[in-house]
Order: sequence, then structure tokens, then C-alpha cells
Amino acid sequence: MSSQLVWSEFPIEDRIRFIAHKGKQILLVDLSHCTAAELEKISRLVPSYVSTQPRGSILLLADFTGVAFDRSGITRLKEATVLDRPYLKRSAWVGTENLPKVFYEHMKTFSQRDLPIFKTREEALDWLVAEEK
Repeated sequence: MSSQLVWSEFPIEDRIRFIAHKGKQILLVDLSHCTAAELEKISRLVPSYVSTQPRGSILLLADFTGVAFDRSGITRLKEATVLDRPYLKRSAWVGTENLPKVFYEHMKTFSQRDLPIFKTREEALDWLVAEEK
């Protein structure tokens, strides 16, 4: 039997959690290998986690590795990026290879947010906790 983690065996809420990196708290939204329906469900949940924190305080990392995107999931994600904006200090995305560039650009415009993309979680985490210049 494989010991590999299979996310579908866990509650969807487990994919949204606070982690620590270099002494800073980061909200990890782990969408890796989600179906389009899971992407939609998780996107609906994120604002309820974010809105419990002080405005302008959250460092957020979203991992989209292997996500199956569809129009409905992208719409929910777009809505979440708008609702989250007041609470975020910085956000970073990884694993966006499957996200069509036109949708990514539309999300940035719609949410009026910078959505920097990184190749690895480690790069994104380091950027999130780096002091702004």
C-alpha cells in the first residue's frame, strides 16, 4: 500500500491552513491536484479564513500545481481574489502552468491585485517573508 498523501481522503478545509516560514505565519491554500469542483469549493472557503485576520496582515501562498481549471472554478477564484484583497499584505502563487494566461491576466485586472507567480513553493515562501524595499 502506498504511503503517498491522497488529498481526496481528507476534508477540503485541511487544504487551507496556517504554516510557519522563517518565523512568519503564512496562510497556505493548497489547491494542488484538485479537481475543478474542489477548486470551486476551496475558493469559496478562503475568504472565511482571511476575513478573521486584521486587514493588511496576511501572507498568502496559493499552490495550483496540477489543478483542473474550468470556467466555474476560475469564476469562484476570481471572486475570492477580490474578497481577500483588503486582508492581504502579500500573496504568491505557484504551479500555475495549467491556468490559461488570459484568465490569469483577467484575474489580476478584475481583483486589482498583483499576483506574482513563482516556480517553487520555497521561492514563493522566501519572497513572502522578505522585507519589502
